[in-house]
Amino acid sequence: MSYTIDLSGRVALITGASSGLGTQFAHTLAKAGAAVVLAGRRIERLKTLRSEIEAYGGDAHAITLDVTDVDSIKSAVAHAETEVGPIDILINNSGVSTTERLVDVSEDSYDFVFNTNTRGAFFTAQEVAKRMLARAKGSAPGTYTGGRIVNIASAAGLRTMPQIGVYCMSKAATIHMTKVMAAEWGRFGITSNAVCPGYIDTEINHHHWQTEGGQKLINMLPRKRVGQPKDLDALVVMLCSAESDFINGAVISADDGMLAA
Repeated sequence: MSYTIDLSGRVALITGASSGLGTQFAHTLAKAGAAVVLAGRRIERLKTLRSEIEAYGGDAHAITLDVTDVDSIKSAVAHAETEVGPIDILINNSGVSTTERLVDVSEDSYDFVFNTNTRGAFFTAQEVAKRMLARAKGSAPGTYTGGRIVNIASAAGLRTMPQIGVYCMSKAATIHMTKVMAAEWGRFGITSNAVCPGYIDTEINHHHWQTEGGQKLINMLPRKRVGQPKDLDALVVMLCSAESDFINGAVISADDGMLAA
């Protein structure tokens, strides 16, 4: 007996889709049957990703989105729903970080992190949720009521880590934000959950794992390895599915036991 999750008929908006985890989530949800809206600032990379997804029969659309600009968020969500249809799933994935001690943090670097990781994530979820709520209340058209919001937080939001303190703070705020969303929107069939990845090997940090410092860090991890983007596939697909309806306000670590050590 086999078990599969089918997202056919669902529309998923993925922020930060032009690289790393966002790209992986786009492929994963498209292969599960969802129509994926690829959102980010690097539109040429999004168009390339769209072509890759379409090559194996997936349904993909590319739109420009800057999560630090509320007008851009509103425009992108409206564009997505006009072109593809009502958004059923939001993967709130855009994120940035800096490496510096707290005494060295400037206003600019603080705002750089929080404007994307916390403020951007909030206003993106808010804009999508407004439309989900309208459908749930019968004041907007749509055959599917409710929705799935998956906020990509971090293990760093659950445990402090040296030299990325502002990033830790921003992801801790994202986690608490997720719980408030779950409390306010859950009764309308909208679930909001947070995924907290541990160390994942992506194009942004790949070079670090080859360095002496990176190898030292790997050897401190419980199973002495970093994860791959595909290691989050099953969790993300499950949280996007109808089968996850009873999971709301969850904060799920996907860190290979790092926080348990």
